[in-house]
Amino acid sequence: MKLSTRGRYGVRAMLELALNTGSGPVPLRDLASKQEISAKYLEQLLIPLKGAGLVKSVRGARGGYLLAADPDQINLYDIVRSLEGPLAPVECVQDPQYCDRIGGCTVHLVWGDMGNLLVDFLTGITLSELVERQKEKDRTCLPAAAANGA
Repeated sequence: MKLSTRGRYGVRAMLELALNTGSGPVPLRDLASKQEISAKYLEQLLIPLKGAGLVKSVRGARGGYLLAADPDQINLYDIVRSLEGPLAPVECVQDPQYCDRIGGCTVHLVWGDMGNLLVDFLTGITLSELVERQKEKDRTCLPAAAANGA
């Protein structure tokens, strides 16, 4: 299974919002700039995230986007599913009527198990965990100029 740019960029945008929790709304242009995503494309990603209740928008001069819940209440599955749709690895897992062989197909069971593992994995990672991972990465990966004393 391969995530599209929608899923990958959406998770990055949500991480950026989580990193800014408590600092007020993040303007779209700042969010796009920080994550190196086109503002126009990012705006299209925020629509389903808002529809899923994961993001709130604030209008006005100091407006922008915020998480709709605490980072520890939003997991990667919530984000990816709202952007990618169902995460079934094959069509017959998502829609049993897709294939006539479901009843006797052992491989169908394997694909179902695989889908469940993916959902369990993504559900187990919250934005809070990603924030901690990002902070650790920032602590251990100093820019080359800082490491050289410049």
